[in-house]
Amino acid sequence: MADDQHTATLPLPADAWHRAQGARMVPFAGYAMPIQYEGIVAEHLWTRENAGLFDVSHMGQLLITGAGAAEALEAILPSNIKEIGRDRVRYSLLLAEDGGILDDLMVTNRPDGLFVIVNGACKHDDIAYLREHLPDEVTINHIEDRALFAVQGPKAVDALRRLIPGCEAMFFMEASRFSWGDQLLEVSRSGYTGEDGFEVSVPVDYAESFAEVLCSLPEVKPVGLGARDSLRLEAGLPLYGHDLNDTVDPVEGNASFAIQKRRREEGGFPGADRILKALRDGPARKLAGFTVAGKMPVREGAPLFAGERQVGTVTSGGFSPSLDHPIGMALIDAAYSASGAVLDAEVRGRRVPVTTAAMPFVPHRYHRRGVA
Repeated sequence: MADDQHTATLPLPADAWHRAQGARMVPFAGYAMPIQYEGIVAEHLWTRENAGLFDVSHMGQLLITGAGAAEALEAILPSNIKEIGRDRVRYSLLLAEDGGILDDLMVTNRPDGLFVIVNGACKHDDIAYLREHLPDEVTINHIEDRALFAVQGPKAVDALRRLIPGCEAMFFMEASRFSWGDQLLEVSRSGYTGEDGFEVSVPVDYAESFAEVLCSLPEVKPVGLGARDSLRLEAGLPLYGHDLNDTVDPVEGNASFAIQKRRREEGGFPGADRILKALRDGPARKLAGFTVAGKMPVREGAPLFAGERQVGTVTSGGFSPSLDHPIGMALIDAAYSASGAVLDAEVRGRRVPVTTAAMPFVPHRYHRRGVA
């Protein structure tokens, strides 16, 4: 990625604040985004031990309302949308007619409607898809006057509770509303690093002041896209556009947990024939983790071989700061995807041994209800 191509991209609401913190800005998903401040490894390790503030304002925030909104949304998603409890969050998938994944998303059942967060690079396509497939009685409001921050790490709760008392009472995948001064914050206990943490929707006019006051706390530092990617890779969380795309179905992509039992029995969602067959018979290929012998990272696009036969392709790969060795994910023929299989990656004409491994590479530390 080229550095600091601000003129070719949209600024985040807190753009000036990021630059004042010394961020290196890069174009990503149509926005100028901070990729790092003091360094990816330092920011990664800080988040694992303390709390990192991530600006994810490029993501799409949608509010879906109207009579029958839950039923209509459930008809085009594979998840139980009608059964999401009030102020609960659910991971789901937008699917093509052939079962390929168009995007992954989070749905929250708020008092004012269904709040949906979609990936930044896909948000305009997602909105067009939803407008085409939802009935006229259902309204889709693209919320463009709010920024979105993620506060992630074991000390995120210690920091955030001092700004917005009461947030500590939530558990993983729960949401609520809090006052910050005279401003309304929409908060969920969620994120995409494998750590405990929160996502906070803030009015854009207050994005810089929210980031400033949060990073004035001793537990919190700003963290860029670089560490966000290495954290989610260690957590074994697939990234849309890399590990998931419109050629990958939920079973291949280890995302079948998004399809609850009733939907597996009833079907009736886009791509159901392919997906239910894969659930029943097993997929032809599978997203699997791998570790690398040696220190050379195996990057996205590298082919994987069993002998002379190509059996997979790397979808994400990099160095793990927590584990001090390279790790990655790959779509691998199912016969070779079980943990412990030894394969060869081809990197710049050289064969590099890799071993398939269970994910997550670093255990999740979510604050789950009912878990001490």
